[in-house]
Amino acid sequence: MHNRSTITQFIIEEQRRIEGATGDFTSLLNDVVTACKIISNMVNHGTLAGVLGSAGTENVQGETQKKLDIISNEVFLRQNEWAGHLAAMASEEMEDVHAIPKEYPRGKYLLVFDPLDGSSNIDVNVSVGTIFSILRCPGECKDKPASEAFLQPGTEQVCAGYALYGPSTMMVLTTGNGVNGFTLDQNIGEFLLTHPNMTIPQDTSEFAINASNMRFWETPVKRYIDECLAGKEGSRGRDFNMRWIASMVAEVHRILTRGGVFLYPLDEKMKAKGQGGKLRLMYEANPMAFIVEQAGGQASTGRERILDLRPSDLHQRVPVILGSKNEVARIEDYHRDGKAQSAA
Repeated sequence: MHNRSTITQFIIEEQRRIEGATGDFTSLLNDVVTACKIISNMVNHGTLAGVLGSAGTENVQGETQKKLDIISNEVFLRQNEWAGHLAAMASEEMEDVHAIPKEYPRGKYLLVFDPLDGSSNIDVNVSVGTIFSILRCPGECKDKPASEAFLQPGTEQVCAGYALYGPSTMMVLTTGNGVNGFTLDQNIGEFLLTHPNMTIPQDTSEFAINASNMRFWETPVKRYIDECLAGKEGSRGRDFNMRWIASMVAEVHRILTRGGVFLYPLDEKMKAKGQGGKLRLMYEANPMAFIVEQAGGQASTGRERILDLRPSDLHQRVPVILGSKNEVARIEDYHRDGKAQSAA
């Protein structure tokens, strides 16, 4: 283990490739890493730390908050607001932009994050995680940026990553130059490079979807899943396995490790509620799409590339279909076929 790069060393070496780099980005990522270490410690101690259970409140999306949702959000704010690298932050747990307090200097970056993805699993000791994305603040950002400053397409992300709090704590990161995974060595308190150049196989025989919503799925999704379930006897000529963890971080990490496709598609139930999807574009879909594409996979709404979407709202929801390239492309083809049939 002694010859492995630390995440700090890795980030500094990455930044050296950028002409005119000032070091602000490296320092910002170090603050994000520190926040994730703190959250990891709380997750690992669970009931012993008194952080489990419902908080009895709802977030801006109307979802019941766990105690650790609120605590993790506060950790991220406090660890990242003071150092002068950020112009503002936005969180899945907060309705509005979080301004940098007046006593602290402002920087040129914007940070968006889901402090505890999959928190419905926290009380049953199943893997959860943190998702984050870094953008450049448009203009000089001398004043408090409005929400419009954050509404950039995913192609504008400077960095995206997630921390997975499982049997070991991992940080997976991309700055647009591939995807690398780091494992937290609890003995020395450092993330060490353990999974360099992570790639997603183009083909897979594994899919992840919440099958309880089957009766609400659109025809292209029903067609795809029916073919998978038909196995060797069906048109695909091979058996598929199904997985569902209800934690996007855990789902994506499995796909990065061994391939697969993850679907949280648009369905009739969401349409009836006036929702454009289930997952948040800014806090979940964009960062994960950036990571997946950098690992050789594909990320789509079923109808278009996620990273090309221009957000209209901080908490905009979108359908998400991502993972092994050939399977995502097939699902997109089925959506196109369905659109053509409807037009006819």
